[in-house]
Amino acid sequence: MTAHSAPATSATSATRTLATWLEDLSPATVPEAIRTRAKYLMLDGLGCALLGSRLPWSVKAHDAITAIEGTGKCTVIGWNETLPPNAAALLNSTFLQGFDLDDVHVEAPIHASSVILPAVLAAAQQEHPTQRITGPDFLTAMVAGYEVGPRVGHALGGSHMLTIGWHSGAIFGPAASAAAVSKLLGLPADQIEDALGMACTQACGLMSAQFESMVKRMQHGFAARSGVLASYLARQGFTGIKEIFDRSYGGFLQMFTLGAEKEPRYFPEEVCKNLGETWQMEKIRQKPYALMAGTHCTVDCIRELQRLYPERMAGWAKIVKIEAEMARAAMKKGGWAPQKPATVTAAQMCVPYAVALQVVDGEIVPGQFAPGKLNREELWEVIAKVECREVDEFDYSWAQRVRITFEDGEVIETMLKAPRGVNPELSNAEVLEKWRAVTRGVISEERQRAIEAVVLQMEEVDDVVGQLGALLGPETVNVLQ
Repeated sequence: MTAHSAPATSATSATRTLATWLEDLSPATVPEAIRTRAKYLMLDGLGCALLGSRLPWSVKAHDAITAIEGTGKCTVIGWNETLPPNAAALLNSTFLQGFDLDDVHVEAPIHASSVILPAVLAAAQQEHPTQRITGPDFLTAMVAGYEVGPRVGHALGGSHMLTIGWHSGAIFGPAASAAAVSKLLGLPADQIEDALGMACTQACGLMSAQFESMVKRMQHGFAARSGVLASYLARQGFTGIKEIFDRSYGGFLQMFTLGAEKEPRYFPEEVCKNLGETWQMEKIRQKPYALMAGTHCTVDCIRELQRLYPERMAGWAKIVKIEAEMARAAMKKGGWAPQKPATVTAAQMCVPYAVALQVVDGEIVPGQFAPGKLNREELWEVIAKVECREVDEFDYSWAQRVRITFEDGEVIETMLKAPRGVNPELSNAEVLEKWRAVTRGVISEERQRAIEAVVLQMEEVDDVVGQLGALLGPETVNVLQ
């Protein structure tokens, strides 16, 4: 082994330090506020999964996966069916990402719950009832994943991964899933390190998936599945790549940043920075709109102009130009011109389309993406007037500016530093309100309240795994038909 390919010493290894911290993590070491935060993130994620379980692309994914997978012990959310853990994690994650309403980390973009929650649920059900998994155990595994994903993201340069074309959360996610499942299974540090290495070598996710494909909905699911598989392999003594975050030749950080536009390309110190002191999950935000997060500030700028100039904005037919200025990552991710007819995936990823929805309808709600409304002519009229541009002053921030010019020459504009949901973040009460709104009509009110009780009182529930399976399994309704 050459010096170039040699691992770090155990004293300096970021990978080993992280694995040891994960082994030592316990309910007692997680602050109460963080445990509470985890429960509301879980509730939000379950709402997204229930809503997404019967969407047309989710049905296609379900039919394909169940055709090649046998039955198992793990719930397929909303289908009254079960699958083995790898397949259940993949499919339930696809549901959770199915309508782009799920959470996002504001600095190291990952849809955290879509990776971690399906993985932990699948592993917990696979072990149940042989291994008694308590509410605190379940929560601690979730916290482990919520912490690791963004840390790996920071080490790779955060949102810069989107700029260079990786689907960032799908790249950060395998390590998060492996951390969570390894914690749930009670693996020692050596095997956690193996699991991290095996999960990271499976990382994948191209951002070109956003334009027309359904697979964009599934890429965080690949990460969820990778972590489950890696953790079970590690438990059986199947060895993985050691020092995955420390290696130079063929190392995770080294390889995924080869296209980076600046130096240093990656930051291994971020993996373990202030572990147990700074909690990355405090920067995970729940989204108010069924849109890619980079469009939210644009929408809120339009909303602010509608509030300040209601008569002018109501006469949107007299608008001649809408200019939207944003950071480089937001521009690369969402500042492109959509092609007609737009798919739902493309519509939800695109700033001009988001602008048109808010301008024409004055709101962003799930029903706007129903087949009969997706390609309305009035939307395309507005889309043609939108110009997006990158602005250096906004780089590495959520800030955006919108400037609107009318036929008579009047120009109105506004700038916001961050959208609602990022700053201010949604309160726990607002997350609960969102959960109820998202699942209204999808499941019964009785079932809503029962799921709320299990999740929000998880530490006092005797059989968390059994109750969650019983409540999530029954069929759901597609409210977008």
